Amino acid sequence: MAVRNCLVANDWICWDYVSSRAPELTDATLEHVWITAVSVLIGVVVAVPLALLARRGRRWAAPVLGLTTLLYTVPSLAMFSLLLPLFGLSAALVVTGLVLYSLTILVRNVLAGLEAVPEEVREAARGMGYGPARLLWQVELPLALPALLAGVRIATVSTVALTTVGSIVGKGGLGNLIAPAVNSSFKAQVLTASVLCVLLALVADLLLLGLQRLLTPWTRAGRPARTKGA
Repeated sequence: MAVRNCLVANDWICWDYVSSRAPELTDATLEHVWITAVSVLIGVVVAVPLALLARRGRRWAAPVLGLTTLLYTVPSLAMFSLLLPLFGLSAALVVTGLVLYSLTILVRNVLAGLEAVPEEVREAARGMGYGPARLLWQVELPLALPALLAGVRIATVSTVALTTVGSIVGKGGLGNLIAPAVNSSFKAQVLTASVLCVLLALVADLLLLGLQRLLTPWTRAGRPARTKGA
């Protein structure tokens, strides 16, 4: 009796595919992680100054928030096409596009975190001799961390998904496996790469949640203890 080959049968779940293509899957996953991490980190670095600018008043807030929102409405294919003359077919093209998309979430969350800092805390810090820079770095940004990290979590999960679109220039991580497999109806490759994308998003979100809890212990310190019999 002949042994059934899941590759020949083109099954959705095929361990022969996973074992035989392990190096290819590993490389695609590492590229996906690298592009996502770099894009989100650069996004945070850019978002903080923009949020500080938007905080200066409605004169600045309207254009900053309006521009970042407008960027998010641009379809990904159109965004990469507009950036193509500047960066060519490179990873920088994909990273730049992902950074621009992440700004919508990051700028708003950083701004919300900064605006949530109680004014009496700022006044107390000024009374202790804190200047604007020291007030920002040692008081405002630490207190804005919960909102900032919440934005980073959302932006990271969104970027994991959007990175796959980079396959149109050959820099899409797991998207480089999904796109051709869809065209050729290679079921095992489509499902395996898609599942890996979902797992990346879940793992990244859990890691960032752990980091958020580690860096902001005060957000859970004030929870009331449960009474006996409640």
